[in-house]
Amino acid sequence: MANIALRNPQFYKKTLASNVKSAVCTITVDSVVIYTLTKNINAPSTVTFEVSELIRDYLIITYQSTFTPQKVAINIVINGYTLPDGAGSLVGGSAFNDVGYEAYGTFEEGINPISPNRSLPTFLISQNHETSPASFTILSPTGAIGKVAYIQANGTSTSIQYNANASSVTADGVLCNIKRIDCTKYGDGRRIVFINKYGAQQELWFFLKETKSLTRTNEGFKANTIIFSLAGASYSVNDAANKVFNTQAKQSHNLSSGYYPEFANQFFEELLLSEYVWMERPKKTDPSTLEVIPVKVKTSSMQFKTSVNDRLIEYVIDFEEAFDYINNIR
Repeated sequence: MANIALRNPQFYKKTLASNVKSAVCTITVDSVVIYTLTKNINAPSTVTFEVSELIRDYLIITYQSTFTPQKVAINIVINGYTLPDGAGSLVGGSAFNDVGYEAYGTFEEGINPISPNRSLPTFLISQNHETSPASFTILSPTGAIGKVAYIQANGTSTSIQYNANASSVTADGVLCNIKRIDCTKYGDGRRIVFINKYGAQQELWFFLKETKSLTRTNEGFKANTIIFSLAGASYSVNDAANKVFNTQAKQSHNLSSGYYPEFANQFFEELLLSEYVWMERPKKTDPSTLEVIPVKVKTSSMQFKTSVNDRLIEYVIDFEEAFDYINNIR
């Protein structure tokens, strides 16, 4: 069993006997058969099915306050048949049982990447390769409570919470250091949560200033405002001739990360590549209560910074709220 990355192509294959004329691949997700694929072949040969896009449709990603990674149980069965189109007698078969995550591997990692590509148990964040051996380090505001996702030795994914005063957290014997940052000069900081490379929610704090903007769009038309009566034609100077309709707006947030160590470049890379991002902010109707909203990363490129070239490593990223400001959900 493997934890596979569903944002990459995933190939399943089977070598078939000489009397096989077709192969049938049955895809089951969370105990429900979702697809049956058939290929006619000239045996003996190896038949291959690519299934990640079909399975990923059934992986529903939502914000989870527990930070437990969301996944799907996958069962792939490839059977050979003696006649075309899956007819005739069954000749051999192979079954594969895996777990799919909203994860991805890079080109350098090769075909059929798994997540994570390292020994278990482990935290589901990037490692700090500035230490030897590589370790885990996250940055969090002074006095903040947070969570880190990890995967146990048996392959079960979960998360662990660290308290307001913790300088480290340990899960199944694996240590994750917590570097505390004082960001009170600019408020309490802004917490961004995103699905990272390993298919897990990850916190990333922006410690310095934030600016907010509103962008409005609308349409218009020219109306006839003339009123006809027995006294003749007239119009009101208070009635606009150029009408406005379909006004909509979106809010954007420009966040400054503050100063991060060089190993955290990987965190910002995964943020830009993530397709699921949320921002925590005070509720407008009750500023003492925090709410989590979906956002999109508007920044489309980043130049990796290093301590040699830039001395202080700081990123400024634009986020756009992933919904219209005026509610138009129907």
